[in-house]
Amino acid sequence: MVVYLLFAIVLIGLAVGLALRAALGGLGRKHEVLAQVSAYGFVGSTPGPHKETNPLQTKEIATEIGERLIMRLGAEQIRSLRQLLNSAGFYQTTVAQYLGYRALAAIGLPGAVLVLSAIGGIGLVGILLTVGTAAAGFVLPKTSIERKARHRTARIDYGVPELVDLLVTTIEAGIAFGAALQLCSRRVRDPLGSELRLTLGEQSMGLTMNNALQNMLERTNRSVSMRAFVQAIVQGESMGVSIGKTLRDLAVDMRKRRRQAAEERAQKAPIKLLFPLVFLILPAMMIVIIVPALRAVAHGLGGG
Repeated sequence: MVVYLLFAIVLIGLAVGLALRAALGGLGRKHEVLAQVSAYGFVGSTPGPHKETNPLQTKEIATEIGERLIMRLGAEQIRSLRQLLNSAGFYQTTVAQYLGYRALAAIGLPGAVLVLSAIGGIGLVGILLTVGTAAAGFVLPKTSIERKARHRTARIDYGVPELVDLLVTTIEAGIAFGAALQLCSRRVRDPLGSELRLTLGEQSMGLTMNNALQNMLERTNRSVSMRAFVQAIVQGESMGVSIGKTLRDLAVDMRKRRRQAAEERAQKAPIKLLFPLVFLILPAMMIVIIVPALRAVAHGLGGG
């Protein structure tokens, strides 16, 4: 009975995880840039067929629950959650929806466990599983988004040096900074490319280039390379320094920083290899080497 219960919980967890991924994922890659621009209020009203809203939709339920939960949070907590969602790329997901999804996961999983446990009688195992699934349902959504934010930030950090090199080449060829940034946005891979296209979209809608860059920095505030890039551009323009010289110095600095990061990872590798070597490889080698010798000695003593 316990095995069937655990199997059912795993299936329910997979279903809830896929549902959260589908709900938080937004639109596909084809419409990703347009969706990000529309999240900042730059979308026009287009006539279309009227669609009836389903009152039982998960998104609406999550929003309704999240609006009640968000009133208990402070402004700093709401801003921190908004930055976390932006870092993960969930621009269209509001903080209220995020809190609602966490609440649904924290309530739905233990509810399903209680229903399954009630079939065979609620015991100590059922109570422990209910408490565990409630904690997992509350923690896993945030953990998943934080993991996605770290992965996305790492990809942005990896792409910024390439962006700077492309900007140095194009600007020194006589192209203006805005046009150079537009050319580079088509060559750089996502998510950095989508951030650049969103910044250019904001700039074309009336924002100054500095304000658009500051907005991009606010969305990717966890990226150290992006912060250095935006600050160098803004400070260089405010002080009247040539953008080409500023970017060339920044490119040299980023190459040094990437080399130092690679050396740091290389120095950490022996420490990371120590644990599998001690706890996995060495015990297996000892078994392979010592066990045949012990069997031979035991066989010899027994035969003697």
